[in-house]
Order: sequence, then C-alpha cells, then structure tokens
Amino acid sequence: MSSSTPSQPSHAPALERALGPVMLWGLGVGYVISGEYFGWNLGLITGGTYGLLAAFVLITVMYVTFVLSYTEMACAIPRAGGVFVYGVRGLGLAAGYLGGIAQVVEFVFAPPAIAFAIGAYAQFWLPVELRESLVSQLDPWGLDARHAVAVVAYALFTALNIWGVRQAAMFELAVTVLAVGELLLFTGVAAPQFRWSNFTANALPNGWWGVLPAIPFAIWFYLAIEGVANAAEEAKNPQRDVARGFTAAMFTLVVLAGCVLVFGVGVGGWERIVYKAADLSTANDGTVVVAEAAEPQDTPLPLALGQFIEPGHWLYRVLIGVGLLGLVASFNGIILVAGRALFEMGRVGFLPHFIGRANATTKTPINALLLNFAVGTLAVVFLDTGGLITMSALGAATLYIVSMIALVQLRIREPDLPRPYRTPGYPLVPLVALTIATVALVTMLYGNLNIEGGRAWLAGKTSLGEFLRGAITLWYLAFVAAAFAYYALVVRSRLRWDDIAHFHRVD
Repeated sequence: MSSSTPSQPSHAPALERALGPVMLWGLGVGYVISGEYFGWNLGLITGGTYGLLAAFVLITVMYVTFVLSYTEMACAIPRAGGVFVYGVRGLGLAAGYLGGIAQVVEFVFAPPAIAFAIGAYAQFWLPVELRESLVSQLDPWGLDARHAVAVVAYALFTALNIWGVRQAAMFELAVTVLAVGELLLFTGVAAPQFRWSNFTANALPNGWWGVLPAIPFAIWFYLAIEGVANAAEEAKNPQRDVARGFTAAMFTLVVLAGCVLVFGVGVGGWERIVYKAADLSTANDGTVVVAEAAEPQDTPLPLALGQFIEPGHWLYRVLIGVGLLGLVASFNGIILVAGRALFEMGRVGFLPHFIGRANATTKTPINALLLNFAVGTLAVVFLDTGGLITMSALGAATLYIVSMIALVQLRIREPDLPRPYRTPGYPLVPLVALTIATVALVTMLYGNLNIEGGRAWLAGKTSLGEFLRGAITLWYLAFVAAAFAYYALVVRSRLRWDDIAHFHRVD
C-alpha cells in the first residue's frame, strides 16, 4: 500500500502539538532518569561490579546505535504509536502488532517498578507515626507503606496527564532538571569518597557468566528512552525537534548512568548499595558478608550516601528529597508515554477503539490513561521490583529488534519517504543495535525460565507459586500469546480500512 492511501480517518482524534526540542529532551531524560536512582543495583547481586559494568558497556552501545537509528523513523513518521506504526509500514500487520504489544509491556510494567521505589524513597520523609499506622493497617494484606504511596502516586500523576500534555510536559521538564542536578550533586559529593579497592572488591562473584543475568538491570539505565518518538505527534516541528531532543537526551543519560555506577559502587563496595548496613558484616580478611535473610533494597544512592553522611544531616535529606523528584520524573513521563502507546493501539484498531479516544476538551487520551492506571495498580499489589524490571526489559528488547528490522525494510520498501534525519553509518549502526538486542533478548528469556525452580517443583521441594514467581519468561510469553490470540480472533476480522490507512500517513 503506498503513502497515497486515504489520509487520517475522520474518527481518529487529534493530539495537541505543544512540545519543542527542550521539552522533548526533558521527556527523554525524564522517562529514563529513575533508572539511575534505583533498579540497576540489583544487577550487582549476580554480576558484581565487573559483571554489571560489562553489561552496562554492551547495553550503552546498543542504546546509542538504537537511538541514532530510531530517530530516523520518528522524524519521518511522527506518530504517537512509535514502533508498531513503523513495524506495520515496514514489516506488515503481524510484526507491527508484535512491536506494539512489546511496547505496551515495556511502558505498562515499568511504572509499577518506579512506584515501588517512590514508596521506598518517600519513607525517609514520612512521619514515624504515619509510617507505623500504615504498616499496622496494611500488614494483614501483605502490603506496606510503599504500596500505599505507590497507589496514591499513580492516582495523582494519572490525573495530571489527564489534565493536559502541556501541563504534564512542563512539570516533567522542571522535575527532570532538578533530578539531573541532584545526580550531578551526588557525583560531586561521592567522588572524593571513591576508592579503587572498594570498586574492585568481589568484582565477579559468579565469574563472567554473571554478566548475562545483569543485562536487564543494565537496560534499566536507559529503558523507555524511545518514548520520545511516541511524543513526536505532539511536537511543534517533529521533523527537526525530535532528532535534537532524542540525541541530547541520550548523551545526558550516558554521562549520568556512568557516574552513578562508578561512584555509587566506589564509596564502599557493591554490597553496601544493595543491602542494608544491618544485614552486612566484615570477615577477618576484610570481605563483606551478606546475611542469609538479607533483602535487596530499592535505594542505592541513599545507601551510598549513608556511608559517609549521617541520615539526619541536611545534605543527606536534600539529596534524598531531590532524588525522589527523579523517580517522580520517570513515573510521570512513562505514564504519559504509556497513555500514548495504548491510545494509538486503540485508535488504529489493534486494541478496542474506545481506548483510542481523546477527550475533546483536554485533548488527552483519558481512557488509555485510566486503563494504564488500573493495570499498574494491580501490578503494584501483586508483583515485585526485580520481576517488573525484567518484564519491562523483555518488552524493550523485543521492541528494539522489531524496530531495527523495520528501519531496514522501510529503506527498501519506501526509498522516497521524506527523511529529514538519516541514520549515520547506515546499515552498520542499526545492525549493531539489532545484534545486541537479539543477544539480550535470548539471554533474558533463557535466564528467567527459572529452570532450577522448575526442577525443585517437579521434585516436590517447592510450590508451583514459588516456581512461577521466578519464571518471568513464562509470564512474558503467556502475555504475548494471549495478545496474538486476540489479534487472530478479533483484530484481523474487525480492522477497518481507514484504520489500516492511518498507518500510511506521513504528515
């Protein structure tokens, strides 16, 4: 089908064009910046310093080459749907649908993980009486104060995004600037405390094989940067502004991620930014010993700061307070982009059409935002941080694979498509991104099958629930299988001509 196919269907609602390059930079950094505040430290458990560092370098190469490539499609086809619009045009409906489902998994399961971290950081500021009251009320349900804060945050920022994209984007830019400043301040405060001996201590606890399970947590440093493309339809001049905002955001994030990894670990060793001090002891030879019942924490930067600044000190409280804004920036940003991804899936018929309706007054995708709120709230109650990060990373890797293949196919199928920005080093650059993304996806799928847990369940040594809790791969594959069952039974029979034509608009 050519680009002369009928233009946007009359039933498709419009989004407001209100974003310039600075706001797009703010969105790009804001979507991701929580990945510098938490989550990445969980990769140290299996990878150690060197394992996570190796995964970080590999994944950084993947993201830089991916952004340089993805920007071409975002500028040429500025659509709220991002990858699945590119996938349909380059690869056909089924492949585009897979990209869209992968995008939904990434953007819908990332906010609950961030919500947990917001709850963890917020506990530093909650009055003791309120915290104890929440614990006593929620404990019978297996919940705690983190869950309460997370649900409240979901409600507040869903409401903000329903109010309007301009308001949400301006708020995002403000908190993102503060969050970037906080990470730079953390770097300045922690750098004098850096010791090479701390950085290299127990650097490979599981050998170089530890690199593989660390990959999803390295992805977390940058996960959701592609969300800039989903805001392209709301950019004032998408053909120019998206490229500027996208590349500037990627450069900013590489610098910040490198700083928090190196200086966070270098303060006192990787164990001290994964576990509470009360769960650690020092052996006679100076090695750090982790207690058997120790639980990983969502607060690596406070754990690093707490090693040389008293928790009651004003600088500590300022850094934690601004750090909370970093989490809020990503939380708000990914809620914004998740709403756009679901909105476009509904608008073109890949999901029920009511999801693809924008409010006539606010010009925001209210139904999509409310659906995201409902799913996110359930995820907060029933899932944990590590599982949510892995689930999001699986969706992200699938998205990157589909999009890089689509880029190559679009060059072949639509050579005359106006491309204001062209990928430098084509085709090598997208092929590098494709190769690393494929390796990452295969590694994560295999590593999260929970093979040992399955053997223990078959031997009657553990429950089915315990096995499934660690088998994130099975949950992801089940989600994709259910989505394609819906595609086969509903989407293909109900997809309208003007829905399909919508994929082939350029303006």
